Amino acid sequence: MAGGLRGLAVTLRAALPGDVPALEAFLSARAAASMFPLGNLRAQGLGHGWGGEHAHATRFWLAEGADGIAGALGLTAGGMLMTQWPGGDWTCAVAPLAGALVEGAVGPADQVRPLLAALGIDRAPRRQDANEPGFALDLADLRVPDGPGTLRPLAEADTPWLAEWRTLYNGEVLGLTGPAARVRAGAEVRGWLTAGSHRVLVDGGAPLAICGFNAALPGIVQVGGVFTPTARRGRGHARRVVALHLAEARAQGVTRAVLFAASDAAARAYVAIGFRRTGTVALVLFDGHATVRPGP
Repeated sequence: MAGGLRGLAVTLRAALPGDVPALEAFLSARAAASMFPLGNLRAQGLGHGWGGEHAHATRFWLAEGADGIAGALGLTAGGMLMTQWPGGDWTCAVAPLAGALVEGAVGPADQVRPLLAALGIDRAPRRQDANEPGFALDLADLRVPDGPGTLRPLAEADTPWLAEWRTLYNGEVLGLTGPAARVRAGAEVRGWLTAGSHRVLVDGGAPLAICGFNAALPGIVQVGGVFTPTARRGRGHARRVVALHLAEARAQGVTRAVLFAASDAAARAYVAIGFRRTGTVALVLFDGHATVRPGP
């Protein structure tokens, strides 16, 4: 039977505060494929779904086996589903999620796809739907390419262009356009400046490319938000900014990095600095929200 619970009925139960240590240990053992839920858990604690929470606060449901937690399903306050249950029986998610408003889902493709089908929302209108290659890198194997530019924190750079860059990124990668894209970009940039999570490659005062960590834990980071404006593409700026940012992280004790690539060009850039393919990540963003209907 799916989930390693042969012969037993499988259910998902809501995670309780006392489950947090075991849940964190379960996700940490699978950190390369669990950076979003693990990062949210550590940053926001266990979400409760009562309103007024940070958009990344996450409620979790757990599948349990003879040896403890066998799988986990997360739903953020913003409506993103996140999965970590290899071989899971996702029909168990229908009852606990009935009526939930889902903005999208991200996680291993072989988990996300059957989950959305089980919830009956796999055909809901969407603005983004992609299976993207996942990559990982032992930072001891990082290769930093030569090229123009030096790495600078955003707080030290002149950044009036940044919200526009992020708006363009949201359109290209997330399918988000119009006023909503600009509002979201502004909020994201403010968050980056507060967190100190992003770096920019600058040459003679001109920004060339940007790189960020959208999840960072002791020993491992997840690269995200890499962007080069169209006029500067094809010159190796993206691979250089990512490599320099990772070299900085390595000097601070980080040993591993993971990411998923939104395009073939991005994938080639990551391979060039040492990343190796590890799997496939599904990223699904609905056009508005999809509502999980009760099962039969």
